[in-house]
Amino acid sequence: MAQQVTDTLEQDPKKVIDVTVVGRKSRSDIHQLPEIVGTDIMAGKKNSLVVMDNVNGNIVTNNMRQVLAKVPGIHIWESDGSGIQIGIAARGLSPNRSWEFNTRQNGYDISSDPFGYPEAYYTPQLQSVQRIQIVRGAGALQYGPQFGGLVNFILRNGSDIQKPFQFETQNTVGSFGLVNTYNAIGGNTNKMHYYAFYDQRNADGWRENSRYKVRTGFASFSYQANNKLKLGFEYTNFYMVSQQPGGLTDAQFNNNARQSFRSRNWFNNVWNIGTVTADYQFNNNTLLQVKAFGMWAERNSIGFTQNVLIADTINAATRNYNNRVVDVDHYQNYGIEARFITQFNVGAWSNNLSAGVRYFNGTTYRYRNGRGDVGNNYNLTLLSPYTQDLDLTTSNVAAFVENMFSYKQLRIIPGVRFETIGNTVAGQINVTNGNIIPVLTQSQTRTFLLAGVGAEYHIKNTELYANISQAYRPALFSDLTGTPTLDVIDQNLKDAKGYNADFGYRGKVKDYLFFDIGVFYLQYNNRIGTLAMQDGNGNFYNFRTNVGNSVSKGTEFLVEFNPVRALLKNTNWGSFSLFVSGTYTDARYNNFSTTSRQGNNIVKTDFNNKRVENAPEWIVRSGINYYYKGLTITTQWSYVGSAFSDASNTVAPTANGQNGLIPSYHVADISATYKFLEKYNVKAGINNATDARYFTRRAGGYPGPGLLPADARNIYISLGATL
Repeated sequence: MAQQVTDTLEQDPKKVIDVTVVGRKSRSDIHQLPEIVGTDIMAGKKNSLVVMDNVNGNIVTNNMRQVLAKVPGIHIWESDGSGIQIGIAARGLSPNRSWEFNTRQNGYDISSDPFGYPEAYYTPQLQSVQRIQIVRGAGALQYGPQFGGLVNFILRNGSDIQKPFQFETQNTVGSFGLVNTYNAIGGNTNKMHYYAFYDQRNADGWRENSRYKVRTGFASFSYQANNKLKLGFEYTNFYMVSQQPGGLTDAQFNNNARQSFRSRNWFNNVWNIGTVTADYQFNNNTLLQVKAFGMWAERNSIGFTQNVLIADTINAATRNYNNRVVDVDHYQNYGIEARFITQFNVGAWSNNLSAGVRYFNGTTYRYRNGRGDVGNNYNLTLLSPYTQDLDLTTSNVAAFVENMFSYKQLRIIPGVRFETIGNTVAGQINVTNGNIIPVLTQSQTRTFLLAGVGAEYHIKNTELYANISQAYRPALFSDLTGTPTLDVIDQNLKDAKGYNADFGYRGKVKDYLFFDIGVFYLQYNNRIGTLAMQDGNGNFYNFRTNVGNSVSKGTEFLVEFNPVRALLKNTNWGSFSLFVSGTYTDARYNNFSTTSRQGNNIVKTDFNNKRVENAPEWIVRSGINYYYKGLTITTQWSYVGSAFSDASNTVAPTANGQNGLIPSYHVADISATYKFLEKYNVKAGINNATDARYFTRRAGGYPGPGLLPADARNIYISLGATL
């Protein structure tokens, strides 16, 4: 194991104990992660490293189809033009607020509750991100339970600053009233390092009733106590409020995708995250990292969220709008993780042993269906109490160990993860005729072991890799919540379990070819659903239980080729590269059926061989990058195939727009960056250059209901400086 270096592209990338600045002298935005990053073993895993400084795209509005263009197979919901709520997935999983991924910032959790309510309401503003680590399903062994794997946003920390004070600024304007400013300060002395930024973004939005305001502040400080111990502190504050234009029917979308029939719906997030870290370097071969973190956050909404076919109009009797509904969540989470890595030899084999332990505790206070006011602006005024009042708690203890056995060109990486998860749901689910309806109090604790093994075989600068790892998804709070009179929850309800398998070939040929081509298989067992049942007295009830399995299989590929570097040594007119990344996914249900009530009868529906919803078969992104001195121009084309919005594979859209086929679509983006005098830059671009009309999502509830259009053509221009 080598000592810490500052640029993985200037050293041997296979022996890097930590990463601070990646790609300083490279213009490439996509890389493979080194075999060892900090205390983590990345060898044998399907992974990607996105270097944000080299991304030529609209990162101001978190345009993920540009940022992740070279990460094959990422499915993106583009129903939020502000970029506040990022929704991504892969391999036929749901993109809903990225909840199938373990979503982290600088290595610690940022989702509401990674086990009970794993929705990522907060995503870092991408101008503040230095790089993005993505590890597919095999990441479950080191990071947690998710089938999707890991997405880790590494924030800028000024690691390349070599003077006591530096100031950075980036200021952007664009279509639909977009105004953004990012400002940061940082500095470095012999023992101390600090970095802080403030980012603010406002816009009116393309659709009617879609204005928003976002503010993010971040501060970090580190102190090198001695040549072994380094201490650090970070704090993040995030605030956003956005107007929600609601969904449309297909007829409304075809008539005018920009229109909105909801003017009184608002959404708000407040996120506070504090972290204390300690790194202890025992010697060149052994490192211990400890992170203690806490999160205090809110998710708030007020609005009229009825079916889009029900108009939000003045009530003739009251001469006012109808009262809006107020929903509030408060999150209080804390945890600590300790991770350790050491290198040692046994005979001819070199070993890198990585191990870690984790403790997490999360509490969600959920208040629903409060009677709000009849106004239009954002507020949480209550005119009568919440009818739903729940306390949702999660506790988690975990430990993992992985070892990389290395012999010449061969790497073998077995690993196991021990997990204990406890969930408790208590409180009231509703109030009927003045009577409180308690929730079916649920408490579950389960302990189990996950295992996996990966391998690599190096062939010059390329490698064959393979991995198979177990994964799971705990039953969520929504699966444990029911009313005594209507719902019965299976006391033997099982967590969703399965595994991911990968096999591929990846690497570099000199400086002109980068590629990663592989196949995957994802088995997802024990999916949870609801069955309509009838008791011995003829009464109907809903039974929440495991209803079946699904399988996703396919291929993922990325090829980036620079013909100028391959054929010519030097040119006077610059250079260019071409890339194509994509995936073919066959995601289908098997052994999957449900029952529903139709009148006084129960009807069974068999979903065997039906395609999994929100899982397009083809996702392909390609483009051309042109480089000339400080100028970079990128043209990108994206294609996403059609997908179903429900497990029944409904093709014809329903009248309310909530179900039906999601058609395929094409989108083109053009971006340019010019860096000059070493300190300054100009950035500009056109998103959705052909002004396509398309949508990526049909919502059954918030933020719809109905289909949610993606943004039309828009432009931006940005000026920046580092002083």
